[in-house]
Amino acid sequence: MERVNLTINGLKINVPKEYTVLLAAREAGIDIPTLCYLKDINEVAACRVCVVEVDINGVPMRNLPASCVLQVQEGMNVRTNTARVRNAIKMNVELILANHNRECLTCLRNGTCELQKLCNELGIEEIEYQGEKREAKIDKLSHSIVRDTTKCILCGRCVSTCKNVQEIGILDFTKRGFNTEVAPAFDYSMKDVPCVYCGQCINACPVAALRERTYIDDVWDVIDDPKKYVVVQTAPAVRASLGEEFGYPVGTDITGKMVAALKRLGFDKVFDTNFSADLTIMEEGTELLNRVKNGGKLPMITSCSPGWIRFCEINYPEFLENLSTCKSPQQMFGAILKTYYAEKAGIDPKDIVCVSVMPCTSKKTEANRPEMEVDGIRDVDISLTTRELGDMIKQGRIDFTKLPDEHPDNILGEYSGAGAIFGATGGVMEAALRTVADILTGKDLKEIDYQVVRGLDGVKEASVILPIDGKETEVKVAVAHGTSNAAKVLEAVKSGEKEYHFIEIMACPGGCVHGGGQSHVSAKSRLDINPKMSRANALYELDKSLPLRKSHKNPEVVKLYEEYLKEPNSHLSHKLLHTQYKKIEVYQVDQQEELDRLFEKLK
Repeated sequence: MERVNLTINGLKINVPKEYTVLLAAREAGIDIPTLCYLKDINEVAACRVCVVEVDINGVPMRNLPASCVLQVQEGMNVRTNTARVRNAIKMNVELILANHNRECLTCLRNGTCELQKLCNELGIEEIEYQGEKREAKIDKLSHSIVRDTTKCILCGRCVSTCKNVQEIGILDFTKRGFNTEVAPAFDYSMKDVPCVYCGQCINACPVAALRERTYIDDVWDVIDDPKKYVVVQTAPAVRASLGEEFGYPVGTDITGKMVAALKRLGFDKVFDTNFSADLTIMEEGTELLNRVKNGGKLPMITSCSPGWIRFCEINYPEFLENLSTCKSPQQMFGAILKTYYAEKAGIDPKDIVCVSVMPCTSKKTEANRPEMEVDGIRDVDISLTTRELGDMIKQGRIDFTKLPDEHPDNILGEYSGAGAIFGATGGVMEAALRTVADILTGKDLKEIDYQVVRGLDGVKEASVILPIDGKETEVKVAVAHGTSNAAKVLEAVKSGEKEYHFIEIMACPGGCVHGGGQSHVSAKSRLDINPKMSRANALYELDKSLPLRKSHKNPEVVKLYEEYLKEPNSHLSHKLLHTQYKKIEVYQVDQQEELDRLFEKLK
């Protein structure tokens, strides 16, 4: 690799020729501020906060270039902290603030806002520039995502993430000049466009222009209602991120403290979605075997990720028959809670409130899907994100770091390592292979770490030789994460280029560990750590530490089948734990609603 020599703030350094000045400075331990920059995703020099002063072999560059896009050159002399640079950066940030909603104390991102942090670092105390502000628009019609133009700084990070990472592209710059804003086409609501509510735009946003729709107050209301029996379930990936809300390093497993906090918040029972992840494997694995043996629709594709389901319903309805009919672990848990558990506990299901804590913003929309109920009883009543749980714990005045480790309650709280790894891309596939291999061989296999389906490659493929109907059969599988990679796999299947028996797809890059509801990791921090890998590793370590690592070994799941469901894919299982999906039409709005909206705009 060719390297170049340059000087930054008097420090001579040698870096690869492909580096930008920003990365070169970072490697030398010199911090250049950024706002619009998101490595490998958004490198567009829009904010002009990373400007530097440069001369090359004694010849000064006329303007202050943006270091995030300026490639290093031999003999380059860079200065990042001259008066000219400091004044320019401060002025650029003040201009951003002049058109920004600065009600920071009541903002959801207070404390995690990258703009706020930058203002503190720059010592900005007053805004010299006062003038007109863009029109305020707050779109909170979807169950999952709120878009607030008063907070938007036009950095483009969400646009690049949606367009280039997920390759969905429902957000872009609209209008011109001062009136420019980031929005869906034709000013549609996020509710009416092909958004899958993955929340990757929220993860990318440095401010609160995009945020989850919060339901914290609804949870407090039911906890305070003596007539309600409030139960909480926590998803596998939540435990690998929640600690970040309280200062723990990214990827710290805080399962025990999380359970202790939930009990102190006032929930009547604290259970674990890992339990229903194990249950999902029993149902999904059996469904896969039935399809393979009986000539069912293949490849079968997982249905755990609601963002992926919505992506399929909108963009690939021809694959709807390929989807597993299994509900997600979130929904399975709610259905079992309000039937099996309600009977055992002697509680009227109508009095039970099921609260889920998920790494995912799309889970909020899934919980509100009309089909997600049994006999008129909703599976899940309220879905919170990891960040919302962190806020609740703080509101409850609980000192999280001093909590003891506690265990989830019995009946729906036990889980295996297979259930824990659901949160990482490839985890559902690995959990399924562990159980299906044991069932088909009739053995308790010891080699159960399927490394080939782990990791962050966009698409992973594998084949496993399994005895099916007395014959050694090659079972071909694939794993994709992120909707862009999902599309690649589906197109390959459509064209006949690839043939698989089983495909795992997660809407979010990295899987649930990098869901749109996880703790915020700043662009600057992402230069040093990979939150996807760090959080996934926490789940794999949890898996290794558990005495049971296969879903069919979970004693509470075994008991559920013995006492209630009888067997996987039974008639009762299908009633409670399975569903169907259908094609979704987007850009469809009520005509009267649209006329009213346009009339208000004209006024």
